[in-house]
Amino acid sequence: MLDLSKLLDLSKLAAASAATCLSDAYEDMRSYEHLEVQPREVKAVADSVLETEIFKHLAPVGLTILSEEAGLLKGTHHSEYRFIVDPLDGTFNYVKGLGPSAVSIALWQQETPVFGVLSLLPQGTLIWGGPGIGAFRDGVSIAVSATQDCSKASVCTGFPVRFDINSDSERERFWMTIESFAKVRMIGSAATSLAKVACGFADAYVEYGIMLWDVAAGVAIVNGAGGVCHIKPGHVENSLNVAAGNPQLLDVWSVSL
Repeated sequence: MLDLSKLLDLSKLAAASAATCLSDAYEDMRSYEHLEVQPREVKAVADSVLETEIFKHLAPVGLTILSEEAGLLKGTHHSEYRFIVDPLDGTFNYVKGLGPSAVSIALWQQETPVFGVLSLLPQGTLIWGGPGIGAFRDGVSIAVSATQDCSKASVCTGFPVRFDINSDSERERFWMTIESFAKVRMIGSAATSLAKVACGFADAYVEYGIMLWDVAAGVAIVNGAGGVCHIKPGHVENSLNVAAGNPQLLDVWSVSL
């Protein structure tokens, strides 16, 4: 039987260790290139360096790992569990010095989040939590906001790489989803956005076609902080449509995933 408490501690250690790689970073870590198959997506040296550091901690456990960079690495036991890793969510923010980014590590049991760990960059703030665990920011308990009126609430969102910006129907759905909110924020990191919801700094989060590794840790932490996450499959493999917030707000929010 898995010791989930030990796996959580290991994930916290891995996330913090990866963040330290950036704090000690040489300038080459910010070197990047645009992908030919996805010209709007960038990959930096930092992505592979952080993944290597994270795998150093997680791989010996023997569980399956799904990572943005390496893909699916099948484990040797407990096949119903898998780590889901995004070594650096918000790579464009990082390489440009434009905004926040995060190291993201989650453990899921099949399609259910068990826990998530985020190291928020550049500060290195460590946030973790999950269903039945609670949620914590540097060891202090956190909770989602109590705002129940969309007209007084904020929503974090964005346009993922695979969002079809040329589709009239997609643009219309996006606008109808966010138009009832008082404030809309795009900060360039889904993991950080979900952390803001878990901390109660933002009231809601929504994104269409976001990748699983971008949100796997964040949705677990939102659940631990007393929030709810509505999730449906996106149009490509490992992509999701996600809405998150406190239960009362999601009850009145007309969001169509």
